[in-house]
Amino acid sequence: MDLLNTLVDKGLRRELPTREEALAVLATSDDELLDVVTAAGKVRRHWFGRRVKLNYLVNLKSGLCPEDCSYCSQRLGSSTGILKYTWLKPEQASEAAAAGLAGGAKRVCLVASGRGPTDRDVDRVAGTIKAIKEQNEGVEVCACLGLLSDGQAERLREAGADAYNHNLNTSESTYGDITTTHTYADRVDTVNKAHAAGLSACSGLIAGMGESDEDLVDVVYSLRELDPDSVPVNFLIPVEGTPLAKEWNLTPQRCLRILAMVRFVCPDVEVRIAGGREVHLRTMQPLALHLANSIFLGDYLTTEGQAGKADLEMIADAGFEVEGADEVTLPQHRAHAAATGGCGSHQDGGCGSGADADAGCGAGADADAGCGSHAGGGVCGTAASAPAVSEPRTDLVAVRRRGAGTDLAPNA
Repeated sequence: MDLLNTLVDKGLRRELPTREEALAVLATSDDELLDVVTAAGKVRRHWFGRRVKLNYLVNLKSGLCPEDCSYCSQRLGSSTGILKYTWLKPEQASEAAAAGLAGGAKRVCLVASGRGPTDRDVDRVAGTIKAIKEQNEGVEVCACLGLLSDGQAERLREAGADAYNHNLNTSESTYGDITTTHTYADRVDTVNKAHAAGLSACSGLIAGMGESDEDLVDVVYSLRELDPDSVPVNFLIPVEGTPLAKEWNLTPQRCLRILAMVRFVCPDVEVRIAGGREVHLRTMQPLALHLANSIFLGDYLTTEGQAGKADLEMIADAGFEVEGADEVTLPQHRAHAAATGGCGSHQDGGCGSGADADAGCGAGADADAGCGSHAGGGVCGTAASAPAVSEPRTDLVAVRRRGAGTDLAPNA
């Protein structure tokens, strides 16, 4: 297919696809799906080989959030029945992190619900980062604490944080439909603060909230412009008690097309399959490893994930290998930029350099068009009806009752 050959060539050169090309990937038919996965897989293997990076979430503070993000089970007024607890002590967080690290994770993501941290909160997290790093040499620590005030990113870096996560979640034009207590611009500002402080920026999206193909392309192009080192792709987990509980808009095939589009637009970036892979990809999770080079191990913030042992078996059975602690995740050109003052400084056409490319705590981690149906044309150029979405798999959504904040062992 001319489209896929073009996208592979562009991905190997780190060249930005056109919007029409990105839309065409989302518009391919199920008959063309394996061709799409194969093409995007060539780009993934070129930059990341067959390595899969494992990441582990530790929810430092659960629930009790004043924000109204529609996708989030920790939102203001939530009736989801999730675990609710205030800040874990540094030793408790370190103990929780140890389970994921023992399972092969090389990055620990420290998440706290809320609009953003106070200076006292930053001090708390600094103590937690110190405790984790003292017990685990070489571990990467990513903080995810919401909107940052001036100077807080610098303090986190001084405390030993390696990265900061703050997802854009959806397109700027539809952001107000999802959240009203802060703005899309607030989120962009926090990602820029992380960049400026020399932290490795991590920012992604949530698919499945009723957005259009154009919305998905908008947010991914905006992410490329922001130039994060890692892009988590969350698939909405419709948790009962949230405003989006009835939004079951994804099929496994749709999820794979979204991941492929992200890989083509951000070819040399760590693309991470985040929340919802078990719910929406289901038995097709191994195929997604040909598109993404990173996953979360075990449970999410407020919902249960696949058992860590099953994750490791899936990676091995699919012919991939867990990335070792001594291996560098990013390609050399990005790893160098990240090590010398943040990843937003590429001048040679890396992800984020496209001139025509168009905040919260990352709680999205809890979180259909036929071929040719867009003006830009699909791969085959003929119209097709949208694929039917399967019945809601509410049986696959379980509130987390183990791990951090409980007396039960996690499933990592």
